Amino acid sequence: MEQDLELTSENTQKKTVSQDEVLQAALKLFAEKGYFNTSLTDIKNALGIKTNSGINQFFKTKQAIAQTLHENILDSLSISIDDIRRRNRKAAEQLREIVDLLFRLTDDAPEVVQFLLFVNSDEFLSEPKPLLDTAAFVKIKRIFQNGVKDGEIKAIDPLLAYTYFFGIINHTLQMVMTGGLPKSADSYLPQAWLVAWGCIAKK
Repeated sequence: MEQDLELTSENTQKKTVSQDEVLQAALKLFAEKGYFNTSLTDIKNALGIKTNSGINQFFKTKQAIAQTLHENILDSLSISIDDIRRRNRKAAEQLREIVDLLFRLTDDAPEVVQFLLFVNSDEFLSEPKPLLDTAAFVKIKRIFQNGVKDGEIKAIDPLLAYTYFFGIINHTLQMVMTGGLPKSADSYLPQAWLVAWGCIAKK
């Protein structure tokens, strides 16, 4: 029995983690507690390791972890938007697929949506950049510009159309994640889409 305990202790000390495991553990904590209220010790404890060395082999600081997460999520979103735009010609079709993606992520990986849309990135980006100026969201803004140009969207400032549309979408997602809306995001998708698109669609 004594020998078994020693082996268990030794194995615990030698537990190794991958970079992806560090990122996933940090993402969950940042989404739940916010960046500022999460420490490297919290991440270490979530990973079940005894020291920060398992984290430090990949990231020297909490800021580096958050920056990598932010970059990875935005890169993935940008690739998804490229695929959506290739598959669909009309602004309505493109926006509907983007909304479908966000609602699906809210149900399947809420921490990704929470971190992307609602965690304050100014706390960890060394050179803060508005979300709307990132590559992924520049592509989304272009959809609104093209929609106005092609007569699908009302002849208003495309940025205003973006604000009206995603104001409804983002607030719905936030209400789902905070429990204000008790059902899954998917339950509210048809209604949210109709209201959001109805605000900007040219009649």
